[in-house]
Order: sequence, then structure tokens, then C-alpha cells
Amino acid sequence: MDWGTELWDQYDIIEKHTQSGLELVEKYVKFVKERTEIEQNYAKQLRNLSKKYNLKRSSKDEPECRLSSYQSFLDILNEMNDYAGQRELIAENMMMNICIDLTKYLQELKQERKTYLMEAKKAQQSLESTYKQLDSSKKRFEREWREAERAAQYAEKTDQDINATKADVEKAKQQAHMRAHVAEECKNDYAAQLQKYNKEQNQFYFNDMPLIFNKLQDLDERRVRKLAQGYILFSDTEKHVMPIIGKCLEGITKAGTNVNERNDSMVVIEQNKSGFERPGDVEFEDYSQGINRASSDSSLGTPKGPMELLGKNRSKNFWLFSKKSKKFTPERMTPTVTEDFAHLPPEQRRKRLQQKLEEICKELQKEVDQSEALGKMKDVYEKNPQMGDPASLASQISQTSQNIERLRGELNKYETWLAEAGGRGDTLRYKTHTFNNNGAHDTLSPDGAHSDESTPDPSQAIYAEFDDDFEDEELAAPIGKCTAMYGFPGASEGTISMQEGEVLAVVEEDKGDGWTRVRRNNGDEGYIPTSYVTISLNK
Repeated sequence: MDWGTELWDQYDIIEKHTQSGLELVEKYVKFVKERTEIEQNYAKQLRNLSKKYNLKRSSKDEPECRLSSYQSFLDILNEMNDYAGQRELIAENMMMNICIDLTKYLQELKQERKTYLMEAKKAQQSLESTYKQLDSSKKRFEREWREAERAAQYAEKTDQDINATKADVEKAKQQAHMRAHVAEECKNDYAAQLQKYNKEQNQFYFNDMPLIFNKLQDLDERRVRKLAQGYILFSDTEKHVMPIIGKCLEGITKAGTNVNERNDSMVVIEQNKSGFERPGDVEFEDYSQGINRASSDSSLGTPKGPMELLGKNRSKNFWLFSKKSKKFTPERMTPTVTEDFAHLPPEQRRKRLQQKLEEICKELQKEVDQSEALGKMKDVYEKNPQMGDPASLASQISQTSQNIERLRGELNKYETWLAEAGGRGDTLRYKTHTFNNNGAHDTLSPDGAHSDESTPDPSQAIYAEFDDDFEDEELAAPIGKCTAMYGFPGASEGTISMQEGEVLAVVEEDKGDGWTRVRRNNGDEGYIPTSYVTISLNK
């Protein structure tokens, strides 16, 4: 199986995949360079490097992650954690054998890829030009035959008119004959242009583009093979100077040898094959029907009917360059993008719907967590008015509730579409909170039923002693640290503001009331919602 046969209509996918492959090589070269720079440092620096180049959690569902080259790269990063304690100077060999060699090879691949894409563009422009000529000759053929038909009708009418002179009749017949002759020439020209276009279209779809796609496949497989060699060199360089970590290096070697360029190509085909058929030849359209039979004896044949087949083919999106060539692809040939992804092939539609569902579930869970935190804050304010006014949270609670209802609606809508597409509607489990008129919050299951969860009693001594906690006293030693998942204004007395992503020291754990006491580096202390942060306590 090859790209030219199986991915004949996936020009954009192939272009994106080959570009992504080159970017992976660049990423790997940069990775090794930085590895040489930090080689003298301890294990912690190596682990940070491995973490830096590891794919983000949100990127692990990308189609590229199924490719063996990507998996091998991740395996290399994992193996680095095993020998992170080792420190040796091997930067020179790595720079010479991997970075410089791969960078030079990468430049050659970029130039070669650019050449192939230019060939594809040139072939497309040639087919576009031929199509314009065909369209022009067809319109001329249609126009001239209509004129010839009117001239023939006029000659016949003049011949039957008893008031017409012989000269008028003769002139009308000559005019009809001349028009028929011009129309016949246009017909022959249209037939020749049609034959030329069909031949060039067949050449384009069955020879030119498959050949270019196969060249790009060969380039990509050579890139993967070279990258695999770079993976292996990464370990071999260390083996010569660090036999003590041979076991870890063998794992990296295995990661390189596990790269299978042919298998990667099969994965690309499996992920992106549309299953559509190549377009057929455009049929001949004859506008000469209805003309006086005596006006021409050189007809090419009786067509099925005018203005039908080519018009139908026009509405069929068979161009490869759907995004790049706006002039070549009429707007009516571009499928309308719909919210339910119905414009995509079935398999791709199911994948996009499932991905959208997961995004909605994550967003919904975030709103649910915020709703829970606001509910706890409101309970605390009601029990301890000195901390803040419960009414100040009303707008946030209302907005959060609206967001939850909106996301629920979207979730149900996309689950329905996914079921229609033949997919499974499994989504993340979540719980939501609603608030009654008294400010109390109830825990709801996904189906809206009340659960048996009870709100922790917020009336603990800690709130009565807020002022005492922050009096001048010797600072308590931190018991851990936390990272803010969401921003918190900290507008109420006893609380402290924080920004999303901010790291704070944990001074006192949550005692069951939903609040954690933290401290900044500048000494500022206060309470924050426990559900707003991720906490890591010291062991």
C-alpha cells in the first residue's frame, strides 16, 4: 500500500504530516543540543529536560502519537529518568554525530519536499488552465449552436413567407448555413478540448499526483529511518563512555529499532483514508439537437442531453487542493462546515464528535468544581459573617449555574450526534451543585437526582480565630506547596488572592471546611478554597 493509491485525495493531510515529521526532527535535534549543554549537571536537570520535551497531556490524543517514531521519542525520554543520576562529558560526540548530521540531513529533506510540493502545484495549475479552456469552448459551442438554430428557424420562416423575395430567402439560407458552419467548428473545438481535459485529468489523478505522493512517502520514510538512526546514536554515544548505564541505553536502542517507517505509513493511511472514489470522465454535451439535419452531416454522435453531466460533476468536490487553490475550486464544490461535523467522512466525524465531547466534559467538570467551591464559601460566609458577605457571591453562583446548564445542553446534543454517527456516548463522570434560595447547595448526580453527600460543618474554631492566626507571631514552617488551578480574588477578610498557575507554600491543611491556609514568598498569608489548587505535602 502506498500514499499515491490510498491517499490520492488527501493532499492537505500529506502536506501536514510531512511538515510535522520535519518538525519532529528539529525538535529532536534541539533536544540533543540542550542535552549536551546540561550534561555536566545532576540528575534533576536531566529529568527536567525529559519532562520539557515530553508531549503535553492534551497532545497525547493526536494522530501522530500512534506513529512509532513519536513513541520511540517518548521512550527515550522515559529511559533518561532511569540514568538521571549519571554525569559525564559526552557533549562533543553527541553534537558531531547527531546534531550536525541530522541538521544537514534535515535541510536536504526540506529542499526536496519543497520541490515535490511545487511539482504538485504546477500540475494543479496546468489542470486548472485546461479546465478553463474547456469551459470557454463549451460556452462558445452552446452560444453558436443557439445562434445557428435561430438562423435556421428564420430561414425556414422566410422560405414559407409568400411576401418574401427570392433574394431574402437566399440571404436567410446563406446566413443559416454560415451559422451552422461556425457552430460545427465550435462543436469540433469543444470536443477536442473535452478530450484534452479528460486526458489531462486522468494523467493528473492516476499518474502525476500519485507519483508525487509516493515521492513524499519515500522522503518521509527516509526521514523516519534517519531519525531512528539518530535515536540509536543517542545511546551508542553514551555506551562508549558510560558502561555502567548500559541497561538503560539498551532500552533507548530498542526504542530506536522499534521505529518502523512502513508501519508509520500504514498508520497514516488508516487514520486519513477517506474511501471516496476518483471522479469519472466528463461526458460530452451536444447542443446541436433541434438543428435542421441538413445543416450538418459531421455530428460526433447523439448526446444524452445538454447542460447535465458537466454541471453535475461541477458540484462534486473532486479537487485535491481544497484549501490552497480558491480560484481552482468553486465555492459550491467546498462542503459546508457544520456543527455536527456531518461534512466529514464517517470515521473522522466520529473522532471529532468524541473529541468535542471530551472537551465539553472537562469544561463542565471545571465549572462543577467552581460551583462546589462557591457553595462552600457561601456556607462559610453565612456561618461567619466577619469573613464576608454571602450576597457578594450571588452573581458568581448564578453565572456558574448558567454555564453548567449550557454545557449540559451541549453535552446531550453532542452525545445524540455521536449516537447517530454510530459511536459510543461514554463521557466523563461528573457531579454538579445547585443552590437554593437560602444559599445552601445540593449535590446532584449527572441525572439530576439528589445524592446523600452532606456539606461539611463550617463552624469550626478556625473561622473564629482568623484574626488571631494573623497576629504578629513566629512564622510556621511550610508543610508543603500548592499550585493554583484557577484564579481566586481573595476579596474577603482572612482570604488571600491568587492567580492561575501561582505556587504557594501550604501552612495549614484543610480541616474539612474546604479551606487551606497558604503563604507567599513575601510573607503574606491567608485562606484559599482547597478545590482551587493541587496540593503536594512534604513527606
